[in-house]
Amino acid sequence: MKELTLKNLDDFLRGTAFLGTGGGGNPYVGGLMLRQELEKGINCNLIKGSEVDDDALIIPIAVMGAPTVIVERLPNAKSCIKALRKMEELMGKKATALIGAEAGGINGTLPFILSSYTGLPVIDGDGMGRAFPELQMCTFGVYGVNCSPVIVRDEKDNEIIVNAENNHASEMFARVVCMQMGTKSEIALYPMTGKQMKETSVHHTCTLAYEIGKSIREARDTGKSPLNGIIDYFKTSFDKRFCKLLFEGKVTDLLRESTDGWAKGTVKLTSLSDPNQEMVVQLQNEFLIALVDNKPVAMVPDLICLVDLETAEPITAEDVKYGQRVNVIGVSVPENMRSKEALDTFGPVPFKVWDEYIPIEKIS
Repeated sequence: MKELTLKNLDDFLRGTAFLGTGGGGNPYVGGLMLRQELEKGINCNLIKGSEVDDDALIIPIAVMGAPTVIVERLPNAKSCIKALRKMEELMGKKATALIGAEAGGINGTLPFILSSYTGLPVIDGDGMGRAFPELQMCTFGVYGVNCSPVIVRDEKDNEIIVNAENNHASEMFARVVCMQMGTKSEIALYPMTGKQMKETSVHHTCTLAYEIGKSIREARDTGKSPLNGIIDYFKTSFDKRFCKLLFEGKVTDLLRESTDGWAKGTVKLTSLSDPNQEMVVQLQNEFLIALVDNKPVAMVPDLICLVDLETAEPITAEDVKYGQRVNVIGVSVPENMRSKEALDTFGPVPFKVWDEYIPIEKIS
């Protein structure tokens, strides 16, 4: 994918929902905003990380808050632009390109929305290869980029600049501000050079999102199983990953609440083939761990994705409903998300969901 257009938008949105692993905000909302701009004839250029100079200024843009709130309080494009301009002012130079803080959900679309207004290209990559709930939980920070300054804004032109001693402190202070703004804010953060972006990003994730969405659509269009379409895609994709069906079930219980600036809860599924077998999925914005009979079958940072049983359309955490019939899919992540430094930041131990990380391909 070299640019985002009306022709490939739906496939891209479907893929960002998949990579969101339940979180990141519903990409449908970002899709509406983006479609409005693309219908004006504006296409958004996508470039490889290797195409920018080492001394270029690259700025990630995101919306911060609980996905359950973002459905009702939509991201504000003008607020994003003002956050970008403030960051340029603080850095003393203009941005060369934008990059997503995370590849999943609405934050996968937000850089393209901003690109449609500013003309800046979007880097084919991000800092997570998925979605995570906290600002320090990204490869940018894991490999040495400072999260601060963080520009935290809302649509009423309230603006706070967070300069903190470390990336985790940036998250703590920005989260408090975000909650005071109604648990939804537009943010600019992790200002970095082109060299830092090349060394710390999860690359080609925009293209990955598009190709995941395309694989689901093409399978449906040709009468094949869309579930097999996803699994077969990962076997032959440019970014080969381990991918497997974890569970086929019906949602029989659901706890989901907005608290401390996040959407937290659990989803309980009962097997369609064995009513005595259950899966429990814990979430904090994103799906964090899936357990069958109290034993993990997948855990962060590997992807846990709920998709519709018939269509394989990805289901976000705020759209999970009692009675839904779903497939739960697990996908491995790149090696730079499995280093000790990475797991110490966004593995199962920091989330307090399991006492050690077990790669999905090693869980029988």
